[in-house]
Amino acid sequence: MIASELISAVISPLKISDTVQKALDYMEDFKVSHLPIVDGSHFLGLLSEDDLIEETNTEESVALITLSLINPYVLENQHAYDVIKAFSEQRLSVLPVLDEKMNYLGTIVIDDVVTYLATLTAVADPGGIIVLEIGNRDYSLAHIAQIVESDNAQILSAYLDEHTDSTKLTATIKVNKIDVTQIVAAFLRYDYVVLATFNNTNQKADGADRYDSLMNYLSF
Repeated sequence: MIASELISAVISPLKISDTVQKALDYMEDFKVSHLPIVDGSHFLGLLSEDDLIEETNTEESVALITLSLINPYVLENQHAYDVIKAFSEQRLSVLPVLDEKMNYLGTIVIDDVVTYLATLTAVADPGGIIVLEIGNRDYSLAHIAQIVESDNAQILSAYLDEHTDSTKLTATIKVNKIDVTQIVAAFLRYDYVVLATFNNTNQKADGADRYDSLMNYLSF
């Protein structure tokens, strides 16, 4: 998936004629802490709620506000991983999408990124989660998949956590079986270190925790 496919139809950009008060009202209405500012189709920057903290004149134009964020945008053809990276690095609630001529195309909101990430990692699918510790020279996804498939199961998602100043990796895999007892036993027979297991159902997470859940995931 690319950035243009994640654009939301909900968020409206601010125009240079809009006031600080209108920006605050929009942020409240859209439940976000950032909004893009445009002049026609030209992207001028991303206004942060923090940029307005000391602004006492709410009738002042947003065009006169000093913006604190640097390059808070992605291009339309960038991969969704670049979108996730931008959200993570700048702690954004929205992210503008531009074309190659730097024209504003639309905005991605954090909830849509969470939805994409949930799909990518099979969060909504019931299954079991297994966390393995593996030497970085011993890691083989093919071998891990072979062990899982030997119990008539499949890997739904997998990711690695590299540890600084360590020769060990943490591999987290989600399989399409809730009871992972036999799979864990197989890993132990092959001398894998099993750090933890979890049983996951398709219960929905609290919407208020979506942003923190995404950032916690990205910190792995």
